[in-house]
Amino acid sequence: MQPFELPEFYMPYPARLNPSLEAARVHSKAWAYEMDMIDVPQHGVPIWDEHDLDSHDYALLCSYTHPDCDTETLNLITDWYVWVFYFDDHFLEMYKRSHDMQNAVDYLDRLRLFMPITGPITETPTNPVEKGLQDLWNRTVPSHSADWRRRFVESTKNLLDESMWELSNINAERVSNPIEYIEMRRKVGGAPWSANLIEHAAGVEVPEIIAAARPLEVLRDTFSDAVHLRNDLFSYEREVLDEGELSNGVLVFERFLEIPTQEAAEAVNDLLTSRLHQFEHTALVELPPLFERFAVTPQQRLEVLAYVKGLQDWQSGGHEWHMRSSRYMNKGGKASPSAFSGPNGLGTSAAQIIPSIARTMPQRLRSFANVPFQQCGPLPRPDFYLPFNTTLSPHLDQARENVVSWAKEMGILDEPHPLWPERTVWSEQKIRDYDLPLCAAGIHPDATPEGLDISSAWLAWGTYGDDCYPLAFGHPRNLAAARVQTERFKLFMPLDAVQTETPVNAMERGLADLWSRTAGPMTTAHRKVFRKANEDMTESWVWELENQFANRIPDPVDYVEMRRATFGSDMTMALCRLQLGQAVPEEIYRSRPVQALEKSAQDYSCMMNDMFSYQKEIQFEGELHNAVLVVQNFLDCDRDRAAQLVNKLMTERMQQFEHILAVEFPALFRDHKLDRKAQKVLLGYAEELKRWMAGIRIWHEDCIRYNEPDLLRHNAPAEPAATTPTTHPGLAPPVPALSAPAPAIPAPPVSAPPAAAALATAAPSTTSSRSLGGPTGLGTSAARLKPLTEPAH
Repeated sequence: MQPFELPEFYMPYPARLNPSLEAARVHSKAWAYEMDMIDVPQHGVPIWDEHDLDSHDYALLCSYTHPDCDTETLNLITDWYVWVFYFDDHFLEMYKRSHDMQNAVDYLDRLRLFMPITGPITETPTNPVEKGLQDLWNRTVPSHSADWRRRFVESTKNLLDESMWELSNINAERVSNPIEYIEMRRKVGGAPWSANLIEHAAGVEVPEIIAAARPLEVLRDTFSDAVHLRNDLFSYEREVLDEGELSNGVLVFERFLEIPTQEAAEAVNDLLTSRLHQFEHTALVELPPLFERFAVTPQQRLEVLAYVKGLQDWQSGGHEWHMRSSRYMNKGGKASPSAFSGPNGLGTSAAQIIPSIARTMPQRLRSFANVPFQQCGPLPRPDFYLPFNTTLSPHLDQARENVVSWAKEMGILDEPHPLWPERTVWSEQKIRDYDLPLCAAGIHPDATPEGLDISSAWLAWGTYGDDCYPLAFGHPRNLAAARVQTERFKLFMPLDAVQTETPVNAMERGLADLWSRTAGPMTTAHRKVFRKANEDMTESWVWELENQFANRIPDPVDYVEMRRATFGSDMTMALCRLQLGQAVPEEIYRSRPVQALEKSAQDYSCMMNDMFSYQKEIQFEGELHNAVLVVQNFLDCDRDRAAQLVNKLMTERMQQFEHILAVEFPALFRDHKLDRKAQKVLLGYAEELKRWMAGIRIWHEDCIRYNEPDLLRHNAPAEPAATTPTTHPGLAPPVPALSAPAPAIPAPPVSAPPAAAALATAAPSTTSSRSLGGPTGLGTSAARLKPLTEPAH
């Protein structure tokens, strides 16, 4: 008896079959024999016989997932999948069942020798996995660009190396938390690797200039998550009940949500559907402006769209294969009882498209149905689990005065409020209430007075920007102006640390000042890292505006990953890391344990902020970007249940942080043979992260930003009443009607890009005593903009 009944899947794309199926079956079997994968026991343990290969039918999988490629290409793709599934079973029998960690590390290390980015393979294979990889590498990689090779090497290494994460969890009898699971499943599950092979099968390459841009990464990640979650539903019985596997989404949801297996399967399917909805949103909404932003050629656009189509084909074809393969639990799927039902069964996927869309429409519409500015009251604060503490810098009092002086000098306290011109966005009272130096003093208790001032100013600049964007660009609904402003920020972060641009508003002046004071002592490599962290943060503010304009509550996975950027955590952590020097190789910072440690800390503090700021964001700002609201929308539950789950997720992320330090860091030191100096630096960095989290908690508890009386005071209607928009106490000012004309900014100079013509609804410009010959203030940056095709300095 199956452990649960398969849910109704969202299937918006028809499955099609490659006509070269039979040729691929014949070829792949002959190839598997040639590579010693069939009837050749490994150390006395049988892995596959011919029946295993026939019943799994990987040629059918590849014929469904790559329906349009020619016979030769299909043969190669099929060989890759035979190899990767053989590797999975070989690793299971040799190392997972025996819990043999050390030999597993040696085994995986050798596989790297068969994946050179350049040059020939010089190592001699000693087992079928190595032999197959050598053959496939030589048949695939030479025809591709260096950029594609690097991406394929990375995804293949992730696929192989992260098998150790699964083995480590099995040994510790540890079920991961949902965020950890999704991120790790992408690597060990192999779908990013499949996405690279889709490019090969389609005969295209994603242009290097946009390959690392958010829309392409989201397409790859949503594709990966949907593939893996679908596989988890079909493979639960085999993995969890037979193999003792703990890396399965149904099991993760079952444990985390504390619900029966059937309900957990339905929740996993809901997340699968949400990820596919995100895939569609990204392809239709985010790709077109990306093409324009980077001047992608018509031919390159066609190649990207062919890649997107390949990702869709894989989704539908993969589902059809799961329904047929003997490898998985695939009996008893639900037949739809609705009036939209079409024919059911194998080979009828096209007939299910409309019923599938109709069945999942309520979930899709719920994401667009938020009513902003609802009276919600304060959110009860739980007893947060944070086993670390920090001290405060002795220079805190002076830093408090210095950051106010700095904000005045930069003009931050002079920018008029877009809706209440008689007010400023930030007043001196506000910046004192928000007390950003308190946060800096907890994060960096040992900082010098100058260092604490710089850290305080960075926090003030980022918080001010986060407050400004919804007011300056959100209320006028001017996304074009927001994008122009965000692009201009790059001009004030020159990699040579030489400022040549003239800032025209407070945010630009503040950034130019902070960059000059911070980036000067850095190496060029460190400046690139720090600049990228700042770019990610400012671009995430535009992402928030896009969702605001669509009234779209984000997909939960997309929210968690973007929240790290909107919170500015990468930027503040980059400052911590860059102070550590060169004792640790960069590849160690990119390793899974260090990355997981950072992300666990980031997610913990981001969600803590969401718990404290819930009333401020939901009731006073009409915000959509809050973890409690996102969970509430996804699970269709009440606020208190959502808050409980957010706190539980915070706790499990903190426990993961502790687990990494106790278990994974020692293994990292051993596996990479790090000397005592490098170990000390990494452990010191972990202590910095502990202080980072503790300092953020102290700030949330002691600053005057989130308590209801202070929210009412800061959001009280301005005087005189005759010129003030009418508001209900506790509600943010109303958004101006779309039909109401907004004041136009002055005409941009000739050198401005064509996009500047779209700025007719920008926030009103103001003239400041700091004016240098042109309009200044929020929303006026287009008047000083150089062509975006010029490289930033």
